[in-house]
Amino acid sequence: MYQFDITRGSKADLYRDLIAAADALTGDEPDAVANMANVAALLWEYMPDVNWTGFYRMVGGELVLGPFQGKVACIRIAVGAGVCGTAAATRETQLVADVHAFPGHIACDAASRSELVVPIVVGNALVAVLDLDSPIAARFDAEDAAGCEALVALIAARVV
Repeated sequence: MYQFDITRGSKADLYRDLIAAADALTGDEPDAVANMANVAALLWEYMPDVNWTGFYRMVGGELVLGPFQGKVACIRIAVGAGVCGTAAATRETQLVADVHAFPGHIACDAASRSELVVPIVVGNALVAVLDLDSPIAARFDAEDAAGCEALVALIAARVV
């Protein structure tokens, strides 16, 4: 059984602890799905004010639902569609304060108000995106984006 001491003080402390915990969970595990599942659960358990944490995997040229925590989700997302598809198309982190103002937003959960999506690139290939949703507008900021980008950098080769 895993137990982590996750500090909920500053965001810097939170992300430091989340990254250390993700490293412990995924460091010796070769299975990509198991690693995505544990990271999604870790984020769900310790990140405040989220209503969905998970992954969409790049399969056959589109994003396909991967391991997640939260309500039932959209299964397939076209590259370029919605926040996740935009992150996949641009290979850039998408930090969206109000998803209802985002052109083409795909509403899997009407309660979601803000979203953070980080592309996961290994070599030159997009392999997945990390998707976080919150019922609070402007929940995510640049520090969350940087923290999640650092997390993705750690796990990228472990989710292929």
